[in-house]
Amino acid sequence: MIVFHDVMQRVRLILTQQTQQPKIKDRDIALALGLDPQYFAVIKRRNKIPYEALAHFCHQNRISLNWLLFAQNPQISK
Repeated sequence: MIVFHDVMQRVRLILTQQTQQPKIKDRDIALALGLDPQYFAVIKRRNKIPYEALAHFCHQNRISLNWLLFAQNPQISK
């Protein structure tokens, strides 16, 4: 099962590395995902994963969607 909190913690980790800010707020995550902060608060309360926004975020930042959603490292084909 995909847990909203876990996914957003991984987004927070990426933003911390990119911005070098020690504290990333929910508002920062919402804006990075291209979401309205109020809408983000609603989906956070409902534990709804914003899949489309996460897919765009991953594409823009060259991050594996599998890592973001499932904490899976990409496997290299031989």
